[in-house]
Amino acid sequence: MKIAILDDYQDVVRRLDCFAMLEGHEVKVFSNSARGAGQLAIRLAPFDALVLIRERTTLTRALLTRLPNLKFISQTGKVTGHIDLVAAAEYGITITEGIGDPTAPAELTWALIMSAMRKLPAYIDNLRDGLWQTASMSWERNTLGRSLKGRTLAIWGYGRIGRMIAGYGKAFGMDVMVWGREASRAAAEQDGLRVAASREAFFAEADVLSLHLRLNEVTRGIVTADDLARMKPDAIFVNTSRAELVAPDALLAGLQNGHPGFAALDVFENEPLPPTAPLLRLENVIATPHLGYVEKDSYELYFRSAFQNILDYAAGTPRNVLVTP
Repeated sequence: MKIAILDDYQDVVRRLDCFAMLEGHEVKVFSNSARGAGQLAIRLAPFDALVLIRERTTLTRALLTRLPNLKFISQTGKVTGHIDLVAAAEYGITITEGIGDPTAPAELTWALIMSAMRKLPAYIDNLRDGLWQTASMSWERNTLGRSLKGRTLAIWGYGRIGRMIAGYGKAFGMDVMVWGREASRAAAEQDGLRVAASREAFFAEADVLSLHLRLNEVTRGIVTADDLARMKPDAIFVNTSRAELVAPDALLAGLQNGHPGFAALDVFENEPLPPTAPLLRLENVIATPHLGYVEKDSYELYFRSAFQNILDYAAGTPRNVLVTP
């Protein structure tokens, strides 16, 4: 089979142990992204199969209709709305899903929380410039970092990652407060955690607020400007899930207005994020380039599963099928 692996930004997939699984197939790894259906159609037209790294590439009906050779898509992790599943079925394309592990995104979330609370990126950058114990050149922002013990950690979403974050918070002596669907709140309460009295109280009481929700039509834009305005002026808003969970421009405006006082982000509406993005210009933001699952053990897990799905399909025994033509 002619196989394309898309959007391997760091060109690391070929160095994974599991890459040897594709020996005997014709494999092309793309480390740069193509923009627009036209460019993608030209790039992908020769291939029988695609391996997608999460949702880095969107496969619309307009694109799929221009890929007559495409018969199989192997998704790393789960499909999250970036593939037109109806069109794929109509055009005879089989789609399989893979597996994942919450460890890496949970650990990154905690690293961002600790970095933001202690202002580590600012201190590190200023130390390189010869400034000792200086968080900012601005007197107003040259404030002290804070410890986590005794502060309120607000978690919206009590799934696999949310549960791990709650455990980290308890280990650090934080008051963990949960919000989410009724089932999530009940599960958190059963685990001995505090459930927020209301959505308004959830935002108002948080010292650190972390989102751990799936993106769908119900949760898109679920965090509003009014929600953010209720946050404390020294509270930290953390998002390692999906940028689209927040209403468009609401976070940028909130940070500029001082509610919340700080943000730690790993996800953005447009990725890769251009260096001119307004969020990157704010001193009260730390940002990482969507690293939640970008980690050696996670990649081995994701791609081993995706490659096995390819081998099974090639052998005529597809497994983990999401769409069958």
